[in-house]
Amino acid sequence: MDVNPDDEPIELGQTGVRVRVVAGSRRHPGADAVLRALVAETAAVPAGDVELVHACERCGARHGRVTVAYPLTASGSPRYADVAIHGDAIVAATGTRHPLGVAVEPVALAAGAVIDEAALHPDERAALRGLDADEAALARATLWARKTALLRALGHSDFIEPSRLAISDPRLDGGVGRIERGVPEFGSFWRDVVFHDVAVPGRRAATVAVIG
Repeated sequence: MDVNPDDEPIELGQTGVRVRVVAGSRRHPGADAVLRALVAETAAVPAGDVELVHACERCGARHGRVTVAYPLTASGSPRYADVAIHGDAIVAATGTRHPLGVAVEPVALAAGAVIDEAALHPDERAALRGLDADEAALARATLWARKTALLRALGHSDFIEPSRLAISDPRLDGGVGRIERGVPEFGSFWRDVVFHDVAVPGRRAATVAVIG
């Protein structure tokens, strides 16, 4: 199925990253088709010529962001791209300047203390305790989407426990998040990570993590 050209891409500030959200269709075109069409539009090439690789360049496993094998940029550098799907919602992103990752997470009222301890920093958990159930569920899903998107942007790397990262409160940062407490493995690079929350229909949270 073709991608509807009426689904206009979203520009993420000055990052050069373009995002397309496709949702609400009973027969959506599929995640790869949406990403391929977005890359094709950005690069001005036929969608059929775009080559996407899901295997990790270092280990061959299917994890981390998607690799665009073709087309490269005019200077021969790689393009950055990723796509995530949840139910009938697909979020795809691409750019030429910064590594990026995409995540979509459901908003669930009951997460459980064990999951919160594994996924959220103590500062994040403390902030959630002051919220009602609906607010806490949305904030929790957004924080987890942000961390998942970052891990996808990083790709093949040493395992980083999500609970060691503290990210800004999505209720207070206007949908543009930052890492407030990093980990030694990141060095000073964590200051260059920006999380761009993307609106999607339904009870879902979507984020594009951009590095640099």
